[in-house]
Amino acid sequence: MKNPFTFHHLSIILFFLFGLMSCGESSKDFRLEGKFKNINQGEFYIYDLETGRKDTIGLKDGQFSYTIPMADTTVLTLLFPNYSEMPIFVQPGARVKMEGDVSHLKETKVTGSEDNELMTAFRLETAELMPPKVIKKAEQFIQEHPQSPISFYLLRRYFLQSVEVDYARAYQLCSKMLKARPTYLPLLQLHKRLTTLSAYKTSGTLPHFSAKDTNGKAVSDSLLKNKVNVIAVWSSWNQDSQTILRKLRQLQKDHPKDLSVISISMDVSKDEGARAMRFDSIQWPIICDGLLWESPVVSQLGISFVPDNIVIDQKRKIVARSLRGEQLREKIESLLKE
Repeated sequence: MKNPFTFHHLSIILFFLFGLMSCGESSKDFRLEGKFKNINQGEFYIYDLETGRKDTIGLKDGQFSYTIPMADTTVLTLLFPNYSEMPIFVQPGARVKMEGDVSHLKETKVTGSEDNELMTAFRLETAELMPPKVIKKAEQFIQEHPQSPISFYLLRRYFLQSVEVDYARAYQLCSKMLKARPTYLPLLQLHKRLTTLSAYKTSGTLPHFSAKDTNGKAVSDSLLKNKVNVIAVWSSWNQDSQTILRKLRQLQKDHPKDLSVISISMDVSKDEGARAMRFDSIQWPIICDGLLWESPVVSQLGISFVPDNIVIDQKRKIVARSLRGEQLREKIESLLKE
């Protein structure tokens, strides 16, 4: 009897199997592969500041692989176990590789796309420079490449998350970038917030706002009527912001009648933010509507990054903004002594 299974049948089966394999990963998926020395197992977080999406990447034998569907170019932030951060510039269909040593993370090389290679070059060039020179280099890059997604990252990192924020300069650079990318939504949103922030900084008075906390209770600026009042912006994926909350918790414990706090969580899920707050035994109101940078409260208050904070006196006057941990503690303590 003649064998019915022919080479033609085998070809059909192989074609079908390869078709199934190709369906597992879309041509628009972004893939990130990493290899690190001096570490065997561990976990990294990778998150999207604009959408609040956060994923965990498992590291095994010093290597990892991460794939995510992407419809547009964006910036993701890789958070290492020591809480240092590294931007990853993402494009649909791109295949990016990173290689480094956990004991020298600043020297990590990210290759596979022009943006990531440019950012690697900037990071290596500025690794040994003092902060003022790094900021100067960042401004030079933005001026020369206003259309680059790297410029959007540098604006946030070096002009909005610095110890002393120059909002006027940040607004000028943001305006230049917006001319080069007039339809880029995150940039439009940031430009709007910087416009609002400049206005409030000039007026020096806290705008009226109202929202619901994670328990569904009404929260408004009317709750901020103590000698010192703080609005603290944080997220479950930002370690610095959580450290600030813990310092505020201790200060409020020491001065329960003189210090009021309202926190705004920049998480997509209010449950995630509420769990983190309960873990730290924090009782003040938490605003988390899941709208991130589209939140009405965020727009009203001119919030532009995480962590952030606004310090207000009893007369609704804004006395400080965007202070770092020790700066915030010192400012609060000095106001409490007055």
